[in-house]
Order: sequence, then C-alpha cells, then structure tokens
Amino acid sequence: MKRLRSRPEPGAPGPALANRLRSLVAATFGRRALAALLYGVLALPLGLVGCVLTLAGLAAGGLLSVTTLGLWLLAGTVRGALALAAVQRGLARRLLGVEIEEPVPPRGSGVLAWRRAVLGERAGRRAVASAVLTPFTAIFLYAAVVIGYVYGVLLTLHPVLRHLNYNTVHRPDGTVTHVSLEFFGYQVDSWPRWLIPFTLGLLLLAFAPRFLRLALTPHRALLTALLGPTAADRRIRTLEETRAQAVEDAAATLRRIERDLHDGTQARLVGLAMHLTMIRELVATGATPERLLAVVDTAQHNASQAITDLRHLVKGIHPPVLDEGLPAALATLAADSALPVVVTTEITTRPSPAVESIAYFCTAELLANAVKHSGADTVTVEVTTADGRIRLRVGDDGRGGATIGAGSGLTGLLARARTVDGTLICDSPAGGPTVVTVELPL
Repeated sequence: MKRLRSRPEPGAPGPALANRLRSLVAATFGRRALAALLYGVLALPLGLVGCVLTLAGLAAGGLLSVTTLGLWLLAGTVRGALALAAVQRGLARRLLGVEIEEPVPPRGSGVLAWRRAVLGERAGRRAVASAVLTPFTAIFLYAAVVIGYVYGVLLTLHPVLRHLNYNTVHRPDGTVTHVSLEFFGYQVDSWPRWLIPFTLGLLLLAFAPRFLRLALTPHRALLTALLGPTAADRRIRTLEETRAQAVEDAAATLRRIERDLHDGTQARLVGLAMHLTMIRELVATGATPERLLAVVDTAQHNASQAITDLRHLVKGIHPPVLDEGLPAALATLAADSALPVVVTTEITTRPSPAVESIAYFCTAELLANAVKHSGADTVTVEVTTADGRIRLRVGDDGRGGATIGAGSGLTGLLARARTVDGTLICDSPAGGPTVVTVELPL
C-alpha cells in the first residue's frame, strides 16, 4: 500500500509560518543578538566608572599640576583611559564584531620620556575624551535593552507573573482584589484583556534587536572616531610598513642578482677563461685542428650562455621593452605566456617609469600564477587610465579560490603596490573566475 502524505489545507499555518517564527526567535535570542544584549548591559556601567575615575583623576592632577605629583597623576589618568580604551575595543570586537584598529602606543625609553609621551600623544587625549563621552551614548543602549528586552519579557510573561506579582486592593464595599497590571485605572489581568500586554511584549521582543542596532549607531561612531588611529596615524603606519617592505625588496633583489651572477654568469665566464687558456696551450703544443675546434666550440657555447644569462638578469631588473611603453611590454608578456592572453590597453597618459615597472611585474606574476595554479584556458589583461590613476585588471576562467595572505604571491604584489600608494583587490570565488585589480597612481 502507498502511504499518502497529508497536505496542509489552504489558509492553514504551514512550514513558512514556522520558519518565520523560528527566524524571528533566532534574531531576538540568537548568538549575535545575545552578544549585542550583553554589550548593551555592560556599556553603561563600564562607561560610568571610567568617566568618574577619569574626571576625578584629571581634577586631582590639575589641582596638583604645579607639583611633580600632579603630572604623574595626570599621566596615570591618561594611561588608565588608554587601558579602558583597550577594554572597549576588545568588547566591541568580541561582542559586536566591530574591528577598531589600535592607535600608535606612546613611545618612550625612560620613565620621564614615557610620561612626556603619554601626556603629549594624541592617542591619550582621544582616550580621555572617549572615557568622558562614552556614558552619553551608552545610555541609549541601556534604554534599548530595558525597553526592548526587559519590558518585552515582562509583558510577554504577564499571564504567568500576574499570579505572582500583584498588589492587594481593598474596595470600599469590603471586597479584596489582586491588581497586577493597570493602565490609567484600566486593569488588564483577566482574559482576554491580558492579551494586550502579551501582544505588546511580543512586539517589543520582535523589534528589540532593531532598537539595539539603532542605539548602537552613535556609540559605535564615537568609539571608532576616538579609539582608533587618526588618518595621519594610518598614513604614518602605512608609510613605515611600505618603507620597510621597499627596503626588504631591495635587499632581496640585490641578493638575487648576486646569486645569479655568482652561480650562473660568473661560472660561465670562468669556464670561458679556462677554455681560452686551453686553446693557447694547444696552439703552443701544435694540437690538431679538430681538437682546437672542439675547445673553441665549447668556449663559444659558454660565451653565448653567459650573454643569455646577462640578458635575463637585466630583464629581471628593468625589462628593456618597457622603454617602448607599457602596451608593448604587456604584449611581449602575452606572447611569451603558455596560455592565450588577450591584452587591452587604453592609456591616455603614460605613467612614471617606477609605476610602469610595478605594473609590468604585477602582470608577469599574475600570468605566472594563472599558468601554475588556476587551470584556466584563457587570460585577459585590461589596462586603463582615469582620474590620475592606472588600473590593471587581470582575469582568468580558472578554478578560483585565490586569496591574499597565507604566504601567497598576492601578498607580495600588494606590498609592492603599496610602496607607491597603490591597492590590490582579489575577487576569486570558489569555482572561478578570478579577477585581480591593481590600481596605481600615474
């Protein structure tokens, strides 16, 4: 016998309603919602404690600022504000998923230098401002938690709580009444009146995550503006990183050139000199022409290989074809590639030689990656210029999955592009295609 499946009648609640209720419960009491709720509960007490301690430290330090003790008290207060800022960043990262970069820490080798750095750095002043202003934005979080979750739970559980939490009212006629919830003299304890607070509680719980997100907006903006590095700090940090990367690249290039010269060209030139010495000795001893020709052929081969090695070495430093412009250099790369490459260039303004060199080597590395790892059939290279920048776009129809980091070659290309304030973006979903976009200033 075949077992018949019962189908829901038209108009009856079905799986769609159950899924909607399940998603609503997950949105209100899911992991992310509860994490945001915990942050809303902790933000105001933490902000109040930090604000009171910071203001007290500043006041005491200001009164004693004519003495050395006052300066140390001010430095300790600023250091406490920096520690509170670190706690705020940690809570925002763990509970809200908001990443706030750490500012540059105060630098000082000695005790006095440390105090001077703490009192003089912008990060300390911004941390103090954050400690003082945080309670004014955290109050919105506390209000959203109380209205959305606390009152939402209490009103939803009113049919149960009315039997436990009530006031006893003695009427003039001698009767006794238990009143649990009353609006403007109107009691909602009996059926079906308790459906009103029950429905209102469900609505508050349903909208509680939205209330909390809205209340988090000014608080998140304050933390991001004051606890993170400024634009100047980010610029300084980027310049320090790119300078270090440029120094490391230069050192690696010098080591590669020395190794190639020592292991390749130098060895072949030594062999050439030895064969020339052999030819001279053979001529002096009256060797046969056949033996002389064999040694000459070997010497000629070594000379040709040395010239070839030198050409490859020069090409790795600065390809001569770049003197003819980036389009010609990219066309040469496409012709030498093992995959079919379609090159499209629209360069209205020629970039500087350094930018052309970076674009050339980025294209060469990306083409090599496509040949080795992508399993692609074709590669496209597009180069355009606009708004004072050159955009290089290399795409392939391979398997995808390329990422920046984890020791991939894209990390080195990003570092090379950042040395001239460039950017690199990789879009490579699993299954492909892969598109890498490099933008450089002209």
